[in-house]
Amino acid sequence: MNLIESKTTSLPHSDLPTTVGIIGGGIAGSTIALRLAEQGIHVQLFEEGKSLVNGPPICHLHAGGNLYREISDQQCITLLKQSIDTLRVYRHTTNIRPTVIAIPCNDVGNPNDLLPRLALLQQTYQTLVEQDPKNGVLGDPKDYFKLYQRHDLERLALRANPEHPLTPDQWMIPVAKSINLDQFKYPLVMVQEYGLSVFRIAATLTLALNKLTQCHVHTNTKVTSLIENEQGLGWQVSYQDSANQQHQINVDYLVNAGGYRTGTIDDLAHIPRQRMVEFKAAYITHWSQCDAQWPEVIFHGERGTPNGMAQLTPYPDGFFQLHGMTQDITLFKNGLVSSNEDSAQPQLNASFKEKLQQHWSQQEIEQRTQRAINHMAQFVGKFEQATVGGKPLFGAQQIPGNDPTLRAADVSYSHQRYARSEIVKASSALSVADAIIDQLAALHLIVRPTQQTRESEFPISQQLSLHDIVAYAEKLAAERGFPTSLARPIGHNIK
Repeated sequence: MNLIESKTTSLPHSDLPTTVGIIGGGIAGSTIALRLAEQGIHVQLFEEGKSLVNGPPICHLHAGGNLYREISDQQCITLLKQSIDTLRVYRHTTNIRPTVIAIPCNDVGNPNDLLPRLALLQQTYQTLVEQDPKNGVLGDPKDYFKLYQRHDLERLALRANPEHPLTPDQWMIPVAKSINLDQFKYPLVMVQEYGLSVFRIAATLTLALNKLTQCHVHTNTKVTSLIENEQGLGWQVSYQDSANQQHQINVDYLVNAGGYRTGTIDDLAHIPRQRMVEFKAAYITHWSQCDAQWPEVIFHGERGTPNGMAQLTPYPDGFFQLHGMTQDITLFKNGLVSSNEDSAQPQLNASFKEKLQQHWSQQEIEQRTQRAINHMAQFVGKFEQATVGGKPLFGAQQIPGNDPTLRAADVSYSHQRYARSEIVKASSALSVADAIIDQLAALHLIVRPTQQTRESEFPISQQLSLHDIVAYAEKLAAERGFPTSLARPIGHNIK
């Protein structure tokens, strides 16, 4: 058992006997633990890995869900609100640069079909900022998106790349100079969807929880048994620590935040649930000849076909993370599986389980990364110069229910004292934490906290400095075998 010690004093409600057990130390479980512990609630957090937040290749905030044409407007609004909360709480984890959306001529989509949703999101954002100016974390609402016709790009292509782009036009210059303008339908869209650093999120959560006596973090720990107490008033959790020692602890409330393995915890608790799991990977590339700061660029395409969406995510020092939504790149044949009547846990085949244990062959790393480079180079010709920049970022993503297009999800309940985190996107984690606070109060397990601002709900984590977070994030990236550049900020928040 790895018990994170603290040097801080207790917060309100620390004298309450209620203890919440959280199984899974990914973005959801760790965020829930932080939210509860910051309110003085006692938490036992169990994580099988050696550190927190080791999940899927998080790289994008999804402040409006504009990467996904197929999801509903309501899901987009939900993702917008959740992203604003995430930016307010995890203020040093975002890469403040816009996202460009381009529709190739060979795609069935029409750029004008995007405009009603963009207008709705802009108006929603405007309303949220009017309600609370602190919600203005995506910039001025009038700048939420901007349209570019071909003549705009021809004009921008004549300008030099700025060293530190600030305006939408400045961010668009390297795109205008690098793409074949004949390949696209117009307008192109620039939208204020930012990047999200998985390493700085992991660093923020680890450093903050390290300061909270209310939260005991058990890493290298496997939960082996769950027994519901008599009258359903809590759970007995059995677990095995890194020394293979067996332990038991009683908790008043249990949160299943197992990520793609959420179903295994449901099985231990004998609680059925229908869900899907999808294995995905993103690829790290290095473009040493790159001479500009790029926005993120999304080239829309039909998912699962050879023309699937291509996603270019920039990091410092010429590193780029690539997604190609084809079965030869990010998606995998038989990579989407469903649960069945015998188990709540969808079963990936042996090859995926091997990858999830960090066992990729060098040949497959190079082969799939090169395919990702080729997929991007059909739109950004000079990107063919890029090389393999490291091992893939990968993981399995859970999707509750049976709709593979679901992107905005948060929490479900099967028992009075058992909650299940079912986020698909990282920005949904705070919604789960809020819902669990409400549930604990409704069950009279805690005194309902007084109304607070987002920032005041997280007094300890708000004190963390960008310098300390980046330094720890670089350490995590190196320990996990990734370029430390992926841990550093890019965009307006460079200090």
